[in-house]
Amino acid sequence: MQGNDQGAAARPRPRPARLDGRRQRSLRTRQAIIEAYLGLLRENPQRPTGAQIAERAGCSVRSIFERFTDLDQLALAAIDHVVGLGLSTPVGDNAEGDRQSRLKFQVETRAGICEGWLPLWRVLVRHKDEGDVVKTRIHMVREAIMARLKLMYRPELSTLSEAGRAHLLIALEALTDFEAWGLMRERHGLSFEAACDVWIDTIDKLLPPTPPMKPPA
Repeated sequence: MQGNDQGAAARPRPRPARLDGRRQRSLRTRQAIIEAYLGLLRENPQRPTGAQIAERAGCSVRSIFERFTDLDQLALAAIDHVVGLGLSTPVGDNAEGDRQSRLKFQVETRAGICEGWLPLWRVLVRHKDEGDVVKTRIHMVREAIMARLKLMYRPELSTLSEAGRAHLLIALEALTDFEAWGLMRERHGLSFEAACDVWIDTIDKLLPPTPPMKPPA
């Protein structure tokens, strides 16, 4: 009997359903606040106020500051959310397709990210000198962009010398930067589709000829 009592005491007690429900509601509210912040940024590049975020999220201003110490911490949480999405494999990933299908997929995926997250990227860059936390986020985003370029254009890059690959990747990164997208959309007034066409045409010209596929062994 004593051994059974000790075993029962050692087992973790189940968490009350009421506490689990409360935590889930809190997490849903937190996510709603992040999405409200991002939605407002897409509509207006100026950082939204706590009252604006609360109204969009359907919660009180107090709820925001119960979950985030200040709007800077909320901004970092939003950035982490976006970085997480950016690091995930895109739906319909086509890294093994022919040249034109890879070009179209990479450009449209990248354009969609730039279209949705350019305002947040500008907030991040504005705060880049405020500590290592922000610099780390910027580095993560840039590394993810570079890794994607290496993956999508691996056949063409494989034909170049090490220096040639490095130079081409620098050019591709600059060409497909967030602000390059903003320049096409805002200054030149291009539609989403027309801006994608510019990138596809230019990248196609920059890439060396695609090597022939090796026959299966």
